[in-house]
Formats: sequence, structure tokens, C-alpha cells
Amino acid sequence: MRNIAVKLRQTQRSDLEILFRFQLDREANYLAAFTPKDQPNLEAYFAKFSKFLDDPTINMQTILVDETVVGSIAKFEMEGDAEITYWIDRSFWGRGIATTALSNFLTIVSARPIFGRVAFDNFGSQKVLEKCGFIKIGTDKGFANARQMEIEEFIYRLV
Repeated sequence: MRNIAVKLRQTQRSDLEILFRFQLDREANYLAAFTPKDQPNLEAYFAKFSKFLDDPTINMQTILVDETVVGSIAKFEMEGDAEITYWIDRSFWGRGIATTALSNFLTIVSARPIFGRVAFDNFGSQKVLEKCGFIKIGTDKGFANARQMEIEEFIYRLV
């Protein structure tokens, strides 16, 4: 496998339409599990993420491979804690892009501790967090909109 050049840049409003399309994928939604109720609504997506782009507590970056948008990664705050989230277009899974993007992102974002949450059966995302130094510290349960049921999620922390 050739070495893939993964780059990050500040997310722009012009990125939102392609990022919206990525999150419509059924399999990706199933694994992400904890998705918004209005996930397939383009207007709601644009309204929500346009606000995020202007929020100084959120650092949202677009992930590029060879100048192609392949996903996004962000730091946000929830109940006073820094949290990480990322989304890679399914056609790019399994290439180490998420791990490289998160590793690069963690050099930009200095907030520590920083937390990541992942569905109990999303093994790929668990590996990404672990490869980047996150340690599993607990579990929680929550309603997963993408599955329409309550499921367990693992909580990871990087200090």
C-alpha cells in the first residue's frame, strides 16, 4: 500500500455539502450509531454545521487525501469536557486515514484530557482511538438514532 498523504484544513461552508453526503451512508450511520434525528435533512445539516463553523469552542477540520475531501474531524465541548468526533467516507475506510487524521489533529488541538465515544461494536473506530493513545475508561448507554434502540458506548480518554 502506498503512503497516503492526509492533510487537514479548517472546514469551509463549501465543504458542507460533500460532508453531508458522506453521513447519509447506511453502514457508516449504523456504526456511528449516535447520529442526529434529522440526519437526512440537508437544511437542518447546513443550519447546524454553519453555526458550528462560527463557534470558537469547536475546531472543525476537513480531511483531505490528494486534495480530495474524504471526511471531517472536530473538537467540541460537552458538559465542560473536550470531545473528539470524526467521520470518514466509507469508500476510504481501512487505509489508515482516520488514524493519521486524528494523530495530526491532536497536534493542533491542545485540550487535554480529551474524550472520544464509540459504539461498542465499532471496532474500527476503537482501534483508531487506541492507536492514537486513547485509553478506554468506561461505558455508557444511550439511544442510538441510527439504530432506533439503546446501545452501549465505550468512553475513551487521552490525557
